[in-house]
Amino acid sequence: MERFARYETFIFVGIIMSVGVLIKLLGISDFSSDWFWLLAGAGLIVEGTISLIKQRRFDRKYQIIEREKI
Repeated sequence: MERFARYETFIFVGIIMSVGVLIKLLGISDFSSDWFWLLAGAGLIVEGTISLIKQRRFDRKYQIIEREKI
């Protein structure tokens, strides 16, 4: 999972979305906008996974100690 959840995957999904929109705007192909939203959802999943992994690494490395209020 760690290997999958890299920024390269997120950039790749963004490139695919941009190229797809460009193809549609230029009239080369006319496909359903549902494909765009499918890729957008996949990009959000990848971004969320990356953030979650980085947050867990941070939490393991730096434990937060709360002080009692006087």
